[in-house]
Amino acid sequence: MEVIIIGSGIGGLSCAGLLARYGFKVTVCESHSIAGGAAHSFNYKGYKFDSGPSLYSGLSYSPSNNPLRQVLDGIGEDCEWATYDTWGCFLPEGDLKVAVGAEQFCEVLLRLRGEKAVKEWRELQRVMAPYADAAVAIPSAALRFDLGAVKTVGKFAPSLVKHFFNVTKLTGPFSSIMDRVVTDPFIRNWLNMLCFLLSGLPASGTSAAEVAFMFADWYRRGVKLDYPVGGSGALVDALVRGFEKHDGKLLLRSHVEEIIVENNRAVGVKLRGGKELRANTVISNASVWDTLKLIPKDSVPQQFFEQRQATPECESFMHLHLGIDASNIRSDLQCHYIFVKDWELGITAPQNLVLISIPSVMDSSLAPPGKHSIHVYTPGSEPYDLWQGMDRNSKEYLEQKQKRAEIMWEALEKVIPDIRDRTEVTLIGTPLTHERYLRRNRGSYGPAIRAGSGLFPGSNTPLKGLMCCGDSTFPGIALPAVAASGMIAANTLAPVGKHLKMLEEVI
Repeated sequence: MEVIIIGSGIGGLSCAGLLARYGFKVTVCESHSIAGGAAHSFNYKGYKFDSGPSLYSGLSYSPSNNPLRQVLDGIGEDCEWATYDTWGCFLPEGDLKVAVGAEQFCEVLLRLRGEKAVKEWRELQRVMAPYADAAVAIPSAALRFDLGAVKTVGKFAPSLVKHFFNVTKLTGPFSSIMDRVVTDPFIRNWLNMLCFLLSGLPASGTSAAEVAFMFADWYRRGVKLDYPVGGSGALVDALVRGFEKHDGKLLLRSHVEEIIVENNRAVGVKLRGGKELRANTVISNASVWDTLKLIPKDSVPQQFFEQRQATPECESFMHLHLGIDASNIRSDLQCHYIFVKDWELGITAPQNLVLISIPSVMDSSLAPPGKHSIHVYTPGSEPYDLWQGMDRNSKEYLEQKQKRAEIMWEALEKVIPDIRDRTEVTLIGTPLTHERYLRRNRGSYGPAIRAGSGLFPGSNTPLKGLMCCGDSTFPGIALPAVAASGMIAANTLAPVGKHLKMLEEVI
């Protein structure tokens, strides 16, 4: 059986690797010259930069509850992982060095907010413990959207029954739990920030399941954060190897212009230039809005088209990629820093939250000798409307790039005060960059589906032969979620026997 996957993001690559393992003939069509979607790496003047995700966890050990780790185990591939346990924070309360893990965070709370705050945090941990257990009661690797789920999910029936009451509450917003337990303003702001990093929404829009999963992963004894040696591209390479070793094909610079529909069934894709590729099933890893652009409108019910088209969207990104001289630089640089300008503005406010990644601190191969590779970004908070219609070659665009990048420079100066004098390479990315290179509608981070008011759709669609994966499908945005979406789509097509065998290997 032949499958074509549109897009080589983490969701599409996860799906491709597992389908190839299951015995399908897989072809991945990628518009860009580099695989990986938002997670790709690129080389520039001797530096290697990550284009998107920089925070990883639950990947350096196995078995793991992280769906992406389960995918890697399922396809028998991996990359080398560096680990660390602290990150720097520049917050309105002051400059902090925060270690992951519950006990370490309590130490920070005690110094910053006192014993009452620590007591509230420990109570939140107690309340979240059964939800965390429920969030991992059924591994993503067991899920599929067909009757085969009776057998694959059924393996975990005892755990599901045990946690049933708490599982039913996980689809609601995390704020419904947080509001009952937490009054300390710093803890509330911290949790809203973590929620925004997970889902692009504050606690009132982030599902309790996502936060429960984070509590199960981040706030446990001995926890470490991970970083792929070689950058995010090394992770992408591992996923690509997963399907190419089973004769799968990755077609770069192969932009899909249309999904071919015949007799009310998707039967292939048409590439730019007119070439057609045929398959039994087409799986789109593009966003919901970009997928709809590929489907002939009369091939799906109008109601389906209108509902999906109306999916609310998160804002976009600003990126600053720098290559710097590291001579006589401070010796205590962290891999990651976070900067918040003003809690009162709201964590989703434009230019209020900045993430800083200096991965060459842990992996010197990412920069020339004596240099550092830096990636700074404003995650999912840059308004596309400020950029819409701009000519990328215009003076107006160049000036706005410099202006909107200034907050990232200011945040980085908290870490390296003389950063502007050290910089040798400067690249600025905007929502138009996201839209152009990642083929993202309006450069969006993804759907802004608020917990309690909507659910991410499954992988199946009303059009026979067409499935979807990626951040527009269940379970949603963020790296583990998109990997899970690809895994679920692959499992749904897989013979139940082969699916069960894979489960035995990864759980």
